[in-house]
Parts: sequence; C-alpha cells; structure tokens
Amino acid sequence: MTNDQVMNFIDTAYLWITVNATSIGITLSIVVVYLLLDRFSTPKLAERVDHGGFKEASATKAIRIARLLTGFIGLLVVAMTWGVEFDSLFIFASTTLTLLGVALFASWSILSNVTAYFVILLHPSFKRGTFVRVFDNDNYIEGYISELSLFNTKFVTENREVIVYPNNLLLGRPALINPRDRLYGVGKLPNHTDIDRTPTSTT
Repeated sequence: MTNDQVMNFIDTAYLWITVNATSIGITLSIVVVYLLLDRFSTPKLAERVDHGGFKEASATKAIRIARLLTGFIGLLVVAMTWGVEFDSLFIFASTTLTLLGVALFASWSILSNVTAYFVILLHPSFKRGTFVRVFDNDNYIEGYISELSLFNTKFVTENREVIVYPNNLLLGRPALINPRDRLYGVGKLPNHTDIDRTPTSTT
C-alpha cells in the first residue's frame, strides 16, 4: 500500500469511528458487562453445585445456558444499537423475549423445567442425598435426591427404586425436607394421624 492509501484508510477509519462513537461505546459496554457477569456468575454456580453435592456436569449445563441467554440478549441490544432494521428487529426482539419468558416461566411449558433447574440448583434446601417428600393433593412421592438434570430430578427411594420427577413440579409443589417418617416412595397419603401431613413449603 502507498502512503496515500494508508492515509485514506486512516481518515476513513477515523471518520467511521467518529460517526459511530455512541454505538461503539454501547457495544463495548455490553461486552464488558457480559464478561463481568460471566466472571462472577460462573464461580458462584460452580460453588453452589459443589455445595449441593451435585455432579460437575450440572454446573457446566447451567453455565452454558446462562451464557447463551445473556449472549442472545446482548446481541439483540447490540443489533438495535447499530440500527439493524430497528423497527423489524424491535418487533422480533420483543416477540422473542415474550415467547421465551412464557416458555421459561409458564407452569405448563416444558422449558419451565429449565428455569426450575436453576432455582433448585441454587436453593439451599435441595442437596444431593437430601430426603424429600413432595405433596400433590393426597398423593406424594419421596426419596433421596440423586441427580439434577435440565428437565427433571431423580429420586431414589429406600427400596432403591428410581423416580424421575419434573423440575417445575418439584418447585411448584409443597415439599417436606427430611421427614421423620418414611412411606413407600410413591402413592397416596395414608389416613392416619401419625403421619405429618403439614408440608413445609420450600418454594
């Protein structure tokens, strides 16, 4: 490249930076916020998984999902900042976020299990090896928490049977932590008074 070409390139770059200084500043700020969130949230999630006795894979899944969601929101904001078909993008972003919110929080949605996964993971009462009885009207399931995955929690009964229970139901139902008595893993509550039928809500 000749000196004139280099100077023209520098002038063009300087002009572009000057014109888009606000957008560049917002973009850099979003990147910094994303990196800070990742830096502080990743150790917290790993610490919570270790404290709860869950497998390391649980922390890996939680970190990946958190990065995906924050990255997606960050990209939408960056795209709006740079004026990428603002009106259409705004409609797309608002619609996407609305649908995502419904999917992650509506009790009937399968994806709400993912939201419940994070809450259970961070909840101090739910640890690996904790004995939990979950109530659903007159029915119940109970067992030791064995494994936590994105969509369900595995319980192991005292008879070594495995119960796979949806995360959103575990979070949305009353639960008794470490009850003094033991029942039969899954079934209908017996009709006698020596069973403590007043659950302690953990939600």
